[in-house]
Amino acid sequence: MPGAGHGRRNSRWEQAAVLLVALSFVAGCARRPAYRVPVPSTVPPSQPGWSQEGIASWYGVPFYGRRAADGEIYDMYKMVAAHRTLPFNSLVRVTDLQNGRQVTVRIIDRGPFVKNRIIDLSFGAARALGMIGPGVAPVRLQLVSGQNPEQGEFTVQVGAFAVHANALRLQKRLGERYGPVFIQNYDSPHGLLYRVRVGEVPSVAAARRLAAKLRGRQGFRVTYVVRLDR
Repeated sequence: MPGAGHGRRNSRWEQAAVLLVALSFVAGCARRPAYRVPVPSTVPPSQPGWSQEGIASWYGVPFYGRRAADGEIYDMYKMVAAHRTLPFNSLVRVTDLQNGRQVTVRIIDRGPFVKNRIIDLSFGAARALGMIGPGVAPVRLQLVSGQNPEQGEFTVQVGAFAVHANALRLQKRLGERYGPVFIQNYDSPHGLLYRVRVGEVPSVAAARRLAAKLRGRQGFRVTYVVRLDR
């Protein structure tokens, strides 16, 4: 029966066509790169509460290879930073308020001792934020992990001198009304400095009150609240 034979031939052609389409699909999948599940952001969430806004700067050479305030050797390519009051090893998210870039840094050093600046970033961290050229940038700091940044022992730095006798004179003058007053030696890349620091108080708030009193009664234009590291 010609009709039945023709049907069988059509069936074989249809099966062959289906097989060819299936093989083409498999080959196409083999050539296509594998689909990758999007990787979530590795930026850790910040702890609620502590934040700070101000100007960031960065430091590299000639501090590279020197000992930081926590005792480790400063590597300017690591994601580290200097802050005056945050405990060592605090992790801080830094957001550049101009371009929205973020980086998380670990606090290993003290500074910056420049008016209106709140953090000194490593070269590597500053490069990640895109602030190498400008040198400074407005930022927001958010604590990611670490001890209570408001509690501890704090002091107020009122001056830094290259001549030891000048530091001693200021220590003597302030010691008559504010105590204790002590001198901390700092071996900077530019030579030895003698930092005069006033008081030992148990919180950042108390240190700020002392700093305001020193500015008002003693005429200091710039003072710095600094955590005492034992």
